[in-house]
Amino acid sequence: MKTSERATYPGLRLIPFRGLRYVPERVGSLASVTSPPYDVVVRPDGLHHLESLDPHNIVRLILPQGGSARDRNRQAAETLRRWLAEGVLATDPEPVFYVYEQRSGDLLQRGVIGALALSPAAEGIVLPHEDVMADVVEDRADLMRATGAHLEPLLLSYAGDGGSGGAAAVIEDVVERGPLLTTTTEDGVTHRLWAVADPAEQGRMAEDLAGRQALIADGHHRWATYLRLQRERSGRPGPWDSGLVLLVDTARYPLRVRAIHRLLHRFPVAEALAALEGRFRVRTLGGPLPRALDALAEAALLGNAFLLAGDGALHLVDRPDEGLLDHSVPAGRPAAWRALDATVLHSALLDEVWRIPDAPDHISYIHDTAAAVGQAERHGGTAVLMHPVSEDVVRDLARQGVTMPRKSTSFGPKPATGLVLRSLGTEPGRASG
Repeated sequence: MKTSERATYPGLRLIPFRGLRYVPERVGSLASVTSPPYDVVVRPDGLHHLESLDPHNIVRLILPQGGSARDRNRQAAETLRRWLAEGVLATDPEPVFYVYEQRSGDLLQRGVIGALALSPAAEGIVLPHEDVMADVVEDRADLMRATGAHLEPLLLSYAGDGGSGGAAAVIEDVVERGPLLTTTTEDGVTHRLWAVADPAEQGRMAEDLAGRQALIADGHHRWATYLRLQRERSGRPGPWDSGLVLLVDTARYPLRVRAIHRLLHRFPVAEALAALEGRFRVRTLGGPLPRALDALAEAALLGNAFLLAGDGALHLVDRPDEGLLDHSVPAGRPAAWRALDATVLHSALLDEVWRIPDAPDHISYIHDTAAAVGQAERHGGTAVLMHPVSEDVVRDLARQGVTMPRKSTSFGPKPATGLVLRSLGTEPGRASG
């Protein structure tokens, strides 16, 4: 970011904190207690698998099970208290930043974990690009209140200068030292974590971030929850004035953008296809799923395109009727927003053609392509597979203050949940600035 641009924004203010981490000797392995972010866990299969890996898997905190929301949150709070009392989790002795690395094959991502101040000007500093669902924000807020903890960091991206100074230099120095932990998860990704305790290094990192903007790559609902809980405590400065984040400089470590797919419950593929007649072109494809996804990518270069699955076949849906788009897609938005696949899916298909409410009883959001297809086939629903949008489009819309339809993108790699938590009860009060 140029100097003139950096002066426009109050900037990111990252605060060291005392991380809450698993004690390796008290668990089977660090890999066995980690989890993907709560909204990436495929339920129920993935949830049950994670629970079976280790009785202390973090999924018991981020996705507690119970008969009611109150029961689930109470169970998570009690589980957290018990693990603390038993020494399964322990708080680090001093406030630090954490350098976090993920490595797998040619993938290498590094960033810094800290507590990000929720300043009054946060809307100009942290840029959301997706809408959120009120019921999910309420669910996450209830869980955070009950546990008094931030259980998993948001993933934020920022554009560094591309040089070797500031935070980048500190990170490169730190990774030459012995890490706090190293573990390799089931997906083959190796995770390493270091503490940055030196005040001079902390200062260099904080100074480099001042004046920068960040894009929310993953965690819109948790960000909305942070802001909501801070507002509830207006006038009472404290640890709720900051939120747990992982900041990645995408000038050095570009993120990968994937799509998030939709699973339409109790809506058979045959019914979905019949409603599209005369409104979209529909072609049934042969061959395996990867080949069909290649065909989807080719069609997406020319316009809106989707892949429907669930009946044992794969159906490419493209070339929407222009008249349908004209009267179903809201006007008064940038052309790039009106042309998004997610916009057309929600406005034209879900609202106009299929008339399916965007509610949990009717739609699930699934990151994994094969899982979406498998669930649709097992339960008689329809999987709507999406092609990812480019990061440039996402960032440009975010800078215009335009949000995309909810669950439009999946940035990654996402941080593993469970490597470092933030207990709000172990920090002194701090006012945001």
